[in-house]
Amino acid sequence: MRRFVAICLFALALHGVGTWALPLVDRDEPRFAEATREMLERQDFLVPYFNHGYRFDKPILIYWCQAASVMILGESEFAVRLPSILAAALTAGVLYLFGRRAASESAGIWAALIFTTSLQTLVHAKMAVADFVLILFMTSASWAGWELLQPRERVEPPRWLRNPWWWMFYLSLALGFLAKGPIAWLPLVGVVWVGVKGASWRALVRPVAGVTLVLLLVGLWGVPALLATHGEFFRIGIGRHVVQRSVGTLEGHGAAGWLGYAALLPFYFLTVFASFFPWSWFLPRLVRSRWKVAGRPKLETYLLIGIALNFVIFSLIRTKLPHYTLPCFPLLSLWLSAYIPQVELSLRAFRRTLMVATGTAILAGWVFIPLIAPLFPSEQLYRQAEGWLRPEMEFASLDYDEPSLVWCFRRKVHGWHHPLPPGELAAFMANPGPRFCVLPTDQIPRVLPDIPVSWKSCRTVGFNFVHGRHVDLTLLAKIQ
Repeated sequence: MRRFVAICLFALALHGVGTWALPLVDRDEPRFAEATREMLERQDFLVPYFNHGYRFDKPILIYWCQAASVMILGESEFAVRLPSILAAALTAGVLYLFGRRAASESAGIWAALIFTTSLQTLVHAKMAVADFVLILFMTSASWAGWELLQPRERVEPPRWLRNPWWWMFYLSLALGFLAKGPIAWLPLVGVVWVGVKGASWRALVRPVAGVTLVLLLVGLWGVPALLATHGEFFRIGIGRHVVQRSVGTLEGHGAAGWLGYAALLPFYFLTVFASFFPWSWFLPRLVRSRWKVAGRPKLETYLLIGIALNFVIFSLIRTKLPHYTLPCFPLLSLWLSAYIPQVELSLRAFRRTLMVATGTAILAGWVFIPLIAPLFPSEQLYRQAEGWLRPEMEFASLDYDEPSLVWCFRRKVHGWHHPLPPGELAAFMANPGPRFCVLPTDQIPRVLPDIPVSWKSCRTVGFNFVHGRHVDLTLLAKIQ
């Protein structure tokens, strides 16, 4: 238990450092954070909203977690990121326990450390998104599934109801779905695959009852949400964000045409060397050594099937993002820690890599994050204009439709953001009542040539990390 606590605290410290100083990064973080704020404002914990409109991108669990954090800590960047930080730390702890039981004490420790210090983990554990809540429950499901596959005496009713691994497995599948959707059920596929191959599929113990439990728990939220939105939650949440991602590129994340699709098939097998860095440098040697192993251990087969399912499924899906394979990183870490010693790799290399990765992560949190924080334009404009803002204000933008505007300015403004084309901006500002607009500085003479002297203004120069471009923005405010 002491090692479990130590690993969780190490991960908690490493992922938490610097998160309080970094503004939310467009585009996903502000969307999740603002939806959480509007959930608390509305006291509607069934359907999430963003900027006064439905947000169906993800199921409900991440918003509940962020809402709980905000209610305890108050509204801040750190508060909405805390669920991801805690989930990443708990994932490391679960991975240690999994590795200790399935392989060895040292394998569990190294698996947790490798996972915690891989690049994609270090990046995403600091983000206010749903990924790490999903990964926590997928990892716990993978561990529980492994335990269910171990030979035991036949479990008959009512004793199977007292099997903690059964409950852990199916509850994890349900909570994983509530975090990010059907991808959470991949561990079920892996367990069935290994179980059938080893003629031990009955180890799942009453799978019909388990799947029924999963559907019941998901339905406790899902059915009322579907009724409240007249089916829109399913049509967009599953139809657009699951099906459309599979058969087409979403938000430009992928390549057009069949040639582009074919060219990107090896995408994740290449990007893993960056996302799993620095530990990815050990993977080629491990793959070579384990490629033709006779009598492969059952644990290794189980881990490789879980890893392969993730890589193959997301390779076939047309929408591509490097972090989509992150859910298999716990299994990849355990495979590396359990079997790399068998190729006579010195632990000195592991220790040196761990020290460099940890030191770099701490340096990034304390030095790099404060250096880039002033480059976030929405945050800088808000700080300059904070004294002018009124709750009754409306606000608009031209050629800068970023969710961070909504997150930053609705700290004090109760109105809603209106992204406008150039021809409508002047009319918006001419409407009665206090309001403001944000637009590129060089477009002001063209769209608002005659600015009243009573208006307030502020200007910032920064960087749009989503589009990778320099921005020069001005905020113009009509106070009366």
